[in-house]
Amino acid sequence: MGTPARQQIRQAHRAGGRRIAVLDDDPTGSQAVHDVAVVFELDPAEYAAGLTEPGATCFVLTNSRSLSADEAAGLSYRIGREVLELGERLGAPVSVVSRSDSTLRGHLMAEVRALDAAREAVLGQGFDGVLLVPAYLEAGRFTSDNTHWARVGGRAIPVGQTEFARDAAFGYRSSDLVDFVVERGAGAIDRRDVVALTLDDIRRGGPGRVAEILMQVRGGRFVVVNATSYDDLETVVLGLIAAEARGKAFLHRTGPSFVRALAGRGPRDPLTANEIWPQGRPAGHGLVVVGSHVDLTTRQVAAARRRGGLVEVELDVTALADPVRRQAHVAAAIDRAATALARSDVLVVTSRQLLAADDPSDALALSRTISAAVADVVRGLVPVGPQWIVAKGGITSHDVAVTGLGIRRGVVLGQLLPGLISVVQPIAARPEARGMPYIVFAGNVGGDETLADVIDVLRTNPR
Repeated sequence: MGTPARQQIRQAHRAGGRRIAVLDDDPTGSQAVHDVAVVFELDPAEYAAGLTEPGATCFVLTNSRSLSADEAAGLSYRIGREVLELGERLGAPVSVVSRSDSTLRGHLMAEVRALDAAREAVLGQGFDGVLLVPAYLEAGRFTSDNTHWARVGGRAIPVGQTEFARDAAFGYRSSDLVDFVVERGAGAIDRRDVVALTLDDIRRGGPGRVAEILMQVRGGRFVVVNATSYDDLETVVLGLIAAEARGKAFLHRTGPSFVRALAGRGPRDPLTANEIWPQGRPAGHGLVVVGSHVDLTTRQVAAARRRGGLVEVELDVTALADPVRRQAHVAAAIDRAATALARSDVLVVTSRQLLAADDPSDALALSRTISAAVADVVRGLVPVGPQWIVAKGGITSHDVAVTGLGIRRGVVLGQLLPGLISVVQPIAARPEARGMPYIVFAGNVGGDETLADVIDVLRTNPR
């Protein structure tokens, strides 16, 4: 049944017919939820299929983190209009979540402004405010005293001091979220205009105090939400529901955890092989595809190699980035991997060197080029019949799903670790991919042995 707060949230959504549309800037945002729709093909008919029932939650994968700011804004505006127009046709309110990285990487201002413009175009007015809630509690990302923290190597570090803050495309300095909003605003936002919901407001004041603060927010101001637990997030949602009942409207820029709280959902135990393959696992082998280059991913790949049982096919990123060499290199990789799949699980991994790009937009373009080539390798392997696929990295997992597997829509069955690493069951996809467990594994989550542990679960024979 869940906690009283969760029950209240779900009841309010059902009574009001509310739907929750999550525009996810890469496919890893569903890691805290289960039994929700996830749409890879940007088609309003697919959104409608995922938002049929009152209280439904549907992830729409924009992959906008791989785009330029202008492209991301245009895509957010279009999808924002489409989901809000769907709400108008259903006669139901739609909560819009702009789900982004829990370590603050992404096109914050471009996407928020585009979604505000979309609401104004459809409903005649923009949002009163934007709740900024990057918490991803399962991965050790939380906010206290307005500072966002990331647990790295068992130690909590202000996020501005982590490797994520040095990202080539989305680097930043500030760990204090108020300062972060000002930094991202590039002179357009005054620090005094950013509202903070403190832990004291949430825990001592409860939903009433949260609603009181939210009722004073107008003009699209940012609201920094402090939270170190799901109790904090659910209290915020109850206050939000009260404010919305009195006419307020908020956009949400969040990490994965707030989506679970907003939907009124609880946790689910990690999936077992029996739950992934209730009719028994088919014979054959699996494919692990790694495109992420963060240090944690590199360590996880090394641990998976040590655990054994993988034939490795390395993709040379310099060859993938070279239009003259790319096609032949991809074809050779498909040939080697297809031969290996007949006898073993296969690891397809990009070489670990980072190609330099002076401009952030050039860095994104380079990432897209390499990721597209990785997806082409998977597309060539699908007819060979891998029985499961793990895709490591946000952009990689999107391109593998869309280009490699032709997934239009699926359902998130659950995760392989508590709140980490979603298993997606493709529903509308290429015939060979329908029903195949597709594991979306973010580059920056888990410990050094997590990739090896995930592979072991997928190798387990259901009883």
